[in-house]
Amino acid sequence: MNNQPPVGNFCGRTRREFLHTIGGGFTSVALTGMLAQEGFFSSGLAAEYANPLAPRPTMVNGKAKSVIFLFMYGGPSHVDTFDYKPKLYPLDGKTIEVKTFGRGGRKNEGRVVGPKWSFSPHGQCGKMVSELFPHIGSCADDIAFIHSMTADSPIHGSAMLMMNSGSLQSGKPSLGSWVNYGLGSVNANLPGYVVMLDKTGGPISGAKNWSSGYMPASYQGTVFRAKGEPILNLKNANDMNRLEQRTLLDTLRSMNEGHLKDRFDNSNLAARIASFELAYKMQSTAPEAIDIDSEPEHIKSLYGIDNDRTEDFGRKCLLARRLVERGVRFIQVYSGGAHNDDNWDAHGDLKKNHDYHAGNTDKPIAGLIKDLKQRGMLDETLIVWGGEFGRQPTAEYAQGTGRDHNSYGFTMWMAGGGIKGGSSVGETDELGSQAVSNRFHVKNLHATILTQLGLDPNNLSYFYNGLDQKLVGVEGADPINQIIA
Repeated sequence: MNNQPPVGNFCGRTRREFLHTIGGGFTSVALTGMLAQEGFFSSGLAAEYANPLAPRPTMVNGKAKSVIFLFMYGGPSHVDTFDYKPKLYPLDGKTIEVKTFGRGGRKNEGRVVGPKWSFSPHGQCGKMVSELFPHIGSCADDIAFIHSMTADSPIHGSAMLMMNSGSLQSGKPSLGSWVNYGLGSVNANLPGYVVMLDKTGGPISGAKNWSSGYMPASYQGTVFRAKGEPILNLKNANDMNRLEQRTLLDTLRSMNEGHLKDRFDNSNLAARIASFELAYKMQSTAPEAIDIDSEPEHIKSLYGIDNDRTEDFGRKCLLARRLVERGVRFIQVYSGGAHNDDNWDAHGDLKKNHDYHAGNTDKPIAGLIKDLKQRGMLDETLIVWGGEFGRQPTAEYAQGTGRDHNSYGFTMWMAGGGIKGGSSVGETDELGSQAVSNRFHVKNLHATILTQLGLDPNNLSYFYNGLDQKLVGVEGADPINQIIA
């Protein structure tokens, strides 16, 4: 039998089919020439594409190498924690004229809820701190308080996105993703960006808060657990032997080869590759990194791990320190999850809510500051504390002590990483209803974090959708220079 194709037939195809097929290859030749002209191969961009998390030089002088963002989800009340308002106490229960804007809409008057805790001076700086935070108060000389923060929304979902990504809209890269993109990672065996959620669950909007948005998936946050398997994908990888994992990775990479759009798109394939690569590398690294039980007893006690009340958040703070030691750039630890009193969203009983959440976090947070300081790591680790907004000085309902949301003025603080300890900047009015001097927007907070890491907030950009996109927006933002040492 003659098995030769007929004359004019190439590999079982007609001349027309053959020419049509090979024609597609000429576009890759053109693309190669264009990339070469742009310096893709000679400037190291090709290597960057191969390893998007390769370490990068800083843009400006920065003192911090890592960030630990302690996110008090739900919105802690600034007038009950760190923003002392003595004139509120005698007004308790009285209805006064005051403009507020929260989930209940705009109001021109309300019933005052006096602070439920006393304040006292702490540290050599004499900072007035609520009795809710005796342990954090003992660290006052290491902390810079920002009392005039403002945001664009008093609604949890959009306010969370604003605090995490600089935008009210979803689809933008989060702060940790910008840090990963700008600096890369110094430890290829651990994520550059780690998120630890509350035991009750994640915050509203979920993974949008640590998404890489329009950047490649390799820059997104990785959810870590302080107990058991550190990441869920790691367990799936452990179920395969090393050869099976290597084969899977090679297959996924070959499928993705040549798809330069993954430099700009957050595709499912890129995310899957990043996930399995991370799991593959972490099998030998992660168990040691999360081995909190190997820490001395006095260190575990410093974080409150020896107490049922503080054990959960304490483990996360201690794990954050261990990850920073191992080169992780950005770590976000959530206090509060799910809904209602599972987080700081005190719409009903303010005292019950804040007693619970402050009691869970006060000692672990102070332990983190003190531990980093005694190890000589505080100067290069920037700690950020705060929620998506604050709370109003007036009651939300006709009865009870609950406070509505307040994005007009609230408090956040920073410590370490080149921040001027024992300082305070900005202020709200005598009721704490809105910022009145040195008003700072969330973008100013982001600009400060980037600056302390050695990144220029007004020049760190990513080209997408026809624009050089920036975390601080195309209009830019200045850092809060008053708190920078």
